[in-house]
Amino acid sequence: MDSQTPQQLHVTFLPYPTPGHMNPMIDTARLFAKYGVSVTIITTPANASTFQKAIDTDFSSGFHIRTHVIPFPAAKVGLPDGVENIKDGTTIEKLGKIMHGISMLKDQIELQFQDLQPDCIVSDMMYPWTVESAAKLGIPRIFFYSSSYFSNCASNLIRKHSPHESLASYTDKFTIPGLPQRIEMTPLQLDEWIRTKSPISGHFEVIFESESRSYGSLYNSFHELESEYEQLHESEVQGIKSWSIGPVSAWVKKNGEQKDLPEEAEWLKWLNSMKNDSVLYVSFGSLTRLSYAQLVELAHGLENSGHSFIWVVRKMDGKENEDSFLQDFEQRMKESKKGYIIWNWAPQLLILNHPAIGGIVTHCGWNSILESVSAGLPMIAWPMFGEQFYNEKLLVDVLKIAVPVGAKENKFWGRGEKDAMMGREEIAKAVVQLMGKEENKEMKRRATKFGEDSKKAIEECGSSHNNLMQFLDQLKSLKMSRALEKTN
Repeated sequence: MDSQTPQQLHVTFLPYPTPGHMNPMIDTARLFAKYGVSVTIITTPANASTFQKAIDTDFSSGFHIRTHVIPFPAAKVGLPDGVENIKDGTTIEKLGKIMHGISMLKDQIELQFQDLQPDCIVSDMMYPWTVESAAKLGIPRIFFYSSSYFSNCASNLIRKHSPHESLASYTDKFTIPGLPQRIEMTPLQLDEWIRTKSPISGHFEVIFESESRSYGSLYNSFHELESEYEQLHESEVQGIKSWSIGPVSAWVKKNGEQKDLPEEAEWLKWLNSMKNDSVLYVSFGSLTRLSYAQLVELAHGLENSGHSFIWVVRKMDGKENEDSFLQDFEQRMKESKKGYIIWNWAPQLLILNHPAIGGIVTHCGWNSILESVSAGLPMIAWPMFGEQFYNEKLLVDVLKIAVPVGAKENKFWGRGEKDAMMGREEIAKAVVQLMGKEENKEMKRRATKFGEDSKKAIEECGSSHNNLMQFLDQLKSLKMSRALEKTN
């Protein structure tokens, strides 16, 4: 491979170690490399191991991309080696240690920036201090947001106008001011740090404020999906240029990287035996941990709906009575051929694109939404925490490609109050509404259209393709301007 040329653009990527943030940023870094950029990704050993194989493949194919690994201070924060990602935070205490360890990386990362001397830093939103890092180097800092324009706009407008603060109850509704559509929420559906001021509220204020001080933003979205909110974000909410370059996972994998279907897989044999559009896929992402009581309600709701389903279930931590209920349920579903359980992990993209899949139950994480949209699938929206409740509103009220299950409380890990739990009747009703042929005809049509739009967006001359080319051209112009300043 040729060494990096002086004219070549060098961009450093700094991902935040949680799957919903890290995966789209790694895909974006790989995309940059495929379009001629020299890319360095800064991360820690255990996080690097999750994507290094793909980076090595790109490197051996002639692309300028590498991972720069810095040690994670596991021993200093009282963690075992290899526990470096938010998804490993199985308890609040462990999660706190991981986040503390991440915060301790700042000085090492700063040194790497100085050493690498990149032309641009693409930083996850969770590192607001990189605005200053880029300023010291005289280069642009790009704010990487791993969710929707809609969620950023809604969150900003709620923080700015505080429409929830005058309400008598956390369950009363308010309208989000300043949005093109009338969107209603309750304070209970907001992040805890927004509805109750705390030290963490200030931390998030700094994060969002750092976007407005950045050179620009990259969004894993596409123009046809969120055009109104893309415009609102740029003109009123943040006032800086943003580039929609998604869906990046579909783009980076479109040239045949998608794994072949594992013919021997049991789940695949089961799916192959089902009619087209007849199976509901159920998955809650990498961070959500449903309570045992909620798992029981979900199992009964799925069974009572009368529709076939394939469900990804995390094994419980050593709780035999809880596992035994699901094992009995799994056996019953096998005998009836109405459902299939996959334990712990599933090849989501392969499943979503199988012709038997007719819809998905989603926690409204943005990556899962984009994968479902790309596959042209309507959804049951069951948000758990964070910005997922905004994404639910986007899916249900704006795009009209989802049925709400009726989630009431924003709570990390989905461990809400007992009365906020979703009952089997509500779950079964949402499944029937989504999977019933007559009920979802218009929703399916809209989802299919967005799926087609997502594919066009990443083709040559598509909206996301054009945005990426314009963005890289702008960075090259900035690099040339800086070089001229130095020579004058």
